[in-house]
Amino acid sequence: MLDNLAILVVEDEPVIAMALTFAIRNAGGTIIGPAASVRGALSLLETHCAGAAILDFNLTDGVVTPVLERLIHDDVPLIIQTGVGIPAELAARFPDLTVRIKPVIADDLVAELALLVDQRQIAVPAA
Repeated sequence: MLDNLAILVVEDEPVIAMALTFAIRNAGGTIIGPAASVRGALSLLETHCAGAAILDFNLTDGVVTPVLERLIHDDVPLIIQTGVGIPAELAARFPDLTVRIKPVIADDLVAELALLVDQRQIAVPAA
């Protein structure tokens, strides 16, 4: 389903991070991370090219917005998962964000991410 695509996982809950890692590998993807902090995620993006991402919104060192902005700038398909939603101003800035409220079944989240990746590939004209 993911055809060896590199997926950035940013999640500070170890059990959720492990479940996502397992689901991504099960779907044929490779893992970047998981990172438990904004700083860790940004560091990973300095040395890895993410094809897609699953981001927890609230992390150990703050909200994931700097990572989100970088990925959106790079046109990387992503899903945000959060226990409380995202601020209205962020939703207004990025109205097309896919946001899921925890708890989310990891396999379902990965399947949804795969659909976003497929849609993005269809929408991009071949070079």
